[in-house]
Amino acid sequence: MGHGPAVKLGKDNAQAYKSRLGVYLFIVYTLFYAGFIAINSIKPSMMETVIAGQTFAVIYGFALIVVAFIMAIIYNSLCNAAEARLNK
Repeated sequence: MGHGPAVKLGKDNAQAYKSRLGVYLFIVYTLFYAGFIAINSIKPSMMETVIAGQTFAVIYGFALIVVAFIMAIIYNSLCNAAEARLNK
């Protein structure tokens, strides 16, 4: 006693675009995160630098969160536009 899918799924002509975009954004974010790891590994004292009353570690950490959120919004917008354009 279950239910079927909520919507009828068909062919998604934007799938290749969305996959490629997702991989590119993943690579960009991975490089940004790798910078955080590299600084902590190579010169951890740099993270103790105070900027505007906060340590660089806190600023970079919040930047990681904010950038991920912004990238998610960009990904969603671009995917919606691609779906509207390619799945007519």
